[in-house]
Amino acid sequence: MSAYAVPSTPKKPVAEPNTAYLIASGDLRESANVAGWPVQQELEKHLTAAFEELGWEVKRANDVDSRLGHGFIRSQRMGMEVFRNIPEDAPLVVAEAVWQYSHHVLAGLRTHRGPILTVANFAPDWPGLVGLLGLNAGMTKMGLRYSTLWSVDFEDQWFKDGIRSWVETGSVPHDNSHVRPLPQLADSPEKQLGEALAQELLRDKAIIGVFDEGCMGMYNAIIDDELLNPIGIYKERLSQSALWAEMLTVDDGEADAVGDWLLDKGMTFRLGSDEATELTQNQLRWQYKMYIAALRLSDDFGLDAVGIQYQQGLKDLCPASDLVEGLLNNVERPPVTSRDGSRILWEGQALPHFNEADEGVAVDALATNRVWTAMGLDPATTLHDVRWGEDFDGRFVWVYEISGSVPPSHLGGYQNAEGWRQGQVFFPAGGSTINGVSKPGEIVWSRLFIADGELNLDIGRASVVELPEEETRRRKNSTNPEWPIAHVVLHGVDRNQFMSRHKANHAQVVYAPDAETADKGLLAKAALFAGLGVRVHLCGTVNVP
Repeated sequence: MSAYAVPSTPKKPVAEPNTAYLIASGDLRESANVAGWPVQQELEKHLTAAFEELGWEVKRANDVDSRLGHGFIRSQRMGMEVFRNIPEDAPLVVAEAVWQYSHHVLAGLRTHRGPILTVANFAPDWPGLVGLLGLNAGMTKMGLRYSTLWSVDFEDQWFKDGIRSWVETGSVPHDNSHVRPLPQLADSPEKQLGEALAQELLRDKAIIGVFDEGCMGMYNAIIDDELLNPIGIYKERLSQSALWAEMLTVDDGEADAVGDWLLDKGMTFRLGSDEATELTQNQLRWQYKMYIAALRLSDDFGLDAVGIQYQQGLKDLCPASDLVEGLLNNVERPPVTSRDGSRILWEGQALPHFNEADEGVAVDALATNRVWTAMGLDPATTLHDVRWGEDFDGRFVWVYEISGSVPPSHLGGYQNAEGWRQGQVFFPAGGSTINGVSKPGEIVWSRLFIADGELNLDIGRASVVELPEEETRRRKNSTNPEWPIAHVVLHGVDRNQFMSRHKANHAQVVYAPDAETADKGLLAKAALFAGLGVRVHLCGTVNVP
């Protein structure tokens, strides 16, 4: 008889009464984890106090690592190990005060059977609420049930009532009355346009090129082929090493011509000489080479949109991709010739770039580009982080702010764009952003996401407003002053409604020349997605006949 080394079944930990286990998913970069730890400690202190008021205990599922100087879960493997010590039916709190890599904890969350609560600070300096939205979207994609809360100071009654509801019922109710399914549309030129573009995409198909999937742990940003292919979109999976190799073939003179073009258009740069802390000409030259390389590789593979992973991998090798992303998304941009010099690549057109390799953005940007181009509008589109917001002059004004991919036309032109160095904590090799303040105007916002195993689109209207210079400066300095900012007022959606519903850390933004045109563009875009079989949801005040 054979003898086998049969693994023993470990004893399962048992949930304690009136006890919530707490975990904190962190960054992959230890410099960010260490820098964000004091903010995380403050969040956990307030959370513990809120639970103690109800007679509950909060137990950290892993100890603080004194050697590293923080208590974040910092890898997928560590997350699996931590979850071994959490009773699978215990109430679980995921507390986030920083950007977090969702895949660090998804394995444990996928098999957890107790009630799950995600909580974030609602603060400008550390993007806990951004990490929360990304994590929530990932759990929605997995089909997990969870509750979610956020607070500015954790003293407000709304937050405390939410904690009480969760400990008593295992859930937190939210008001989603601002969301409704797309109705049967009346016939109109916009409906006809959207449906015709949908049929064109299904017939002729399109390719999105992604330089390595899964950027910064964004599980929610990966859309499987089985969902993409039926709507006519296919992936070209590319390697960041190929982008770097292509950059090495671009000569300095060709790269410098890109810089000269930008200066002629009025863009300025905050330059210095210290590579470690300042933006330098050398960093810019590498970004110009990346811009040229991205266009040529996109031409090689016949891409309709392209996404650079942005932070991981290349950040240790070359300057950031921000400048490249914004230029690609702009119709007016430095000309780049094909390899044989016979033509200008995408002359007079934007090549939609989906920042951080977010494939939800890829599909949205591609569709938006086609609708807006067909309508004779500027198709420059971008994603923004849903970064933060506060009341100003009687209305809630969001800070939409993303490190990369904001096209200069959104700022009113190159003359309003200024290149600042990326922060050295996240980008040791530096690189320029396209910094500025988004022009006031009417926009359509949207987000493509996965829920119930299907593609869904939330879409709504908003206005980018102008705030006093002093208030703009305060908001930028409270967040990341080197990044471009948009002051956004959503139509018919308040802060908590948006936070509870939105299934991404990103929101897609495109301008229209006036409110009437924005409404028409939204209608055509909604009809396009509905024509592809995507479930479309109208959010807030939307004029759709």
